[in-house]
Amino acid sequence: MAWSTQFFLHYHPLSKIPLIPLSGVLALKPNQLVCCAKKDNTNNHVVVISRRLALTVLIGVASIASKVSPADAAYGESANVFGKPKKNTDFLSYNGDGFKLQIPSKWNPSKEVEYPGQVLRYEDNFDATSNVVVTITPTDKKSITDYDSPEQFLSQVDYLLGKQACFGKTDSEGGFESDAVATANILETSSATVGGKEYYYLSVLTRTADGDEGGKHQLITATVNDGKLYICKAQAGDKRWFKGAKKFVENAATSFTLA
Repeated sequence: MAWSTQFFLHYHPLSKIPLIPLSGVLALKPNQLVCCAKKDNTNNHVVVISRRLALTVLIGVASIASKVSPADAAYGESANVFGKPKKNTDFLSYNGDGFKLQIPSKWNPSKEVEYPGQVLRYEDNFDATSNVVVTITPTDKKSITDYDSPEQFLSQVDYLLGKQACFGKTDSEGGFESDAVATANILETSSATVGGKEYYYLSVLTRTADGDEGGKHQLITATVNDGKLYICKAQAGDKRWFKGAKKFVENAATSFTLA
């Protein structure tokens, strides 16, 4: 490889050779690099060292140059350029009297009381149909399983599903039975043991003739502890459910546990 340009090389502490202009045409072997210069017998200023040593020197210089100032490091952390996980700000932790859950951060507390034993109610800023409620009522049961199956349990707390606003004789269309203007369909049930306590989980779709949103998705979590029945119900209208509310309702209901 031939060199036909003129340049100056930087002095490095490992070299004892003074800085001298390099000129002329030089022929170097593939494993050689020009590192610094001196006169040789052809009156050219050149000296060669092995590629390995040259790379060692360059790596050392690069390590020094790559040190980041505290200000730059702080900027990198705030910009998340280092790939650190971000904190989930969609939900806020709520610790109540004997229970805890995650509440959507954009939902606000509500003073409306719907059910007996209600101790908490939060609702969506833009739609009160999307909300979460917690109730605590006395019970003679030792475990939630003493209510029999999840379906049998729901039949004993069916007030949670809401009340219709109109009554009377009707043969209305829309899938309702004669003289009925409301319906509830259990979509899914399950049970689990958490912290030594049994829990029931129910997913219910309710519809009323006087309602809107195409119905309501209601998720219920229930358990028993120390003579108290704990129920968490989170819900959203069917239309909003499929427009993103599902994530918030599901997380609120499934995050509910005894504290």
